[in-house]
Formats: sequence, structure tokens, C-alpha cells
Amino acid sequence: MAATVLVVEDEKEIRELLRRYLERAGYGVLTTGSGAEAVRLLGERGVDLTLLDLGLPDVDGEEVLREAHGLGGVPVVVLTARTSVEDRIHGLRLGADDYVTKPFSPTEVVLRVGAVLQRARGTAAGAAPVPSYGGGRLRIDEARHEAVLDGAAVELTPTEWGLLTTLAAVPGRVYSRYELVNRVRGYEFAGYERTIDSHVKNLRHKLGARGPELVETVLGVGYRLGWSRDP
Repeated sequence: MAATVLVVEDEKEIRELLRRYLERAGYGVLTTGSGAEAVRLLGERGVDLTLLDLGLPDVDGEEVLREAHGLGGVPVVVLTARTSVEDRIHGLRLGADDYVTKPFSPTEVVLRVGAVLQRARGTAAGAAPVPSYGGGRLRIDEARHEAVLDGAAVELTPTEWGLLTTLAAVPGRVYSRYELVNRVRGYEFAGYERTIDSHVKNLRHKLGARGPELVETVLGVGYRLGWSRDP
């Protein structure tokens, strides 16, 4: 049976866009722009995952997150324009399973939904999978905030970690510098776009000899993860 995703987003265009993409991917979809309605649906319907915008007009999105967490631990992927590292950490501490900042690619959101559902099912079975890339050479454990390359842990700054996990979310997808700035550092860092190259350089250095092939440059566009995700 297909998983049911509850989309809680007050902007109708975004809500409908996500609904279309999720339905194309085979999910059952419930939608609402109200936090109060979301709480009701969580209590009455068989929801497998919630896509939750924190900036709701009637009920604080954090209250909906707590409600979902209390109802059998329904996984929650937060959608928000709050882009600071502190906001992401706060959301994760409240029980969010993943955190996607606006603007986002709906395709990426669908992939993140699939990944969170897979982790949730793996946890229920007692074996939560950790994503790996390049035939197991790179492992990225977001729960432990740990990246392991060729058996050795890679120590990363928050910005470098954000770059790596963003690129790894959809291997092969090219992210522009502007996208990476918004996803990793937030809108408040206007004018920061070109300095993302310095962080990419540092990330590659920490990845050692595999850095250039792991984080590839696409001239005139941006960067992508060069290794595919393992099945």
C-alpha cells in the first residue's frame, strides 16, 4: 500500500505543486493550509509522513510538529523559509526528521520524503540504513552528523557539512552557487554567493584525493556530487 503524505502549507501554489509531484511518485496525498486542520487529520487519518511548513497562520508549526511526534512518531519533513543553522537545529531537536529550506526543488522534496520513509521503516525493523555513495566508500549519517570516507571520519564545519549533505541529497543534480548559499547559509547572507567557492575548496581539501571527483565543478553553473548513491 502506498504511503500517505500530509502536506501542511499555507501557500496554495506550493501546496498544489507538492501534491502533484508526490502523486506522480505514487504517494497518497492529503493537503491543508491550516495547522488546526493538520492536527485533526493526524489524529483521524493514517498519515505516514508530514511535510510541514512552520510558518502557518493559525497554529504555530512547532505545535503541529509536537503533535505529529506524539502520535506514534509520524515522521516530519519541515518546509520553511527560516534558514539559519540555529533554526535547523531547533527544528531537529523538536523532532523533525529532515529540514528543507525555501526555495526548494519539488523533485528533491519527493526524494527526501522517500529517504525519510525508508529510514523510518528501517528503524521499525531495527536496521535503519545509512546512505552510502560510490560503492560504500562514502557514508553520510545525518542522525549522527557524521561523514565517513574510505573508513575515516571527515571533520567538517557546519557550512561544509551543509554543502555535502545538500549535494548528496540528489547526486548528479547541479546546484548553482545561489542555491547553495540559500540552502546552506540563508537569505541573510546576500552577496555571499561567490565566497561559496572557498567553502567548496575547503570541503574538497578535507575529502582528500577524492575531493575533486566527489564535488565536481560544472563550468558556468555550479557544483554537483560526482558519486551516485548506492542502492
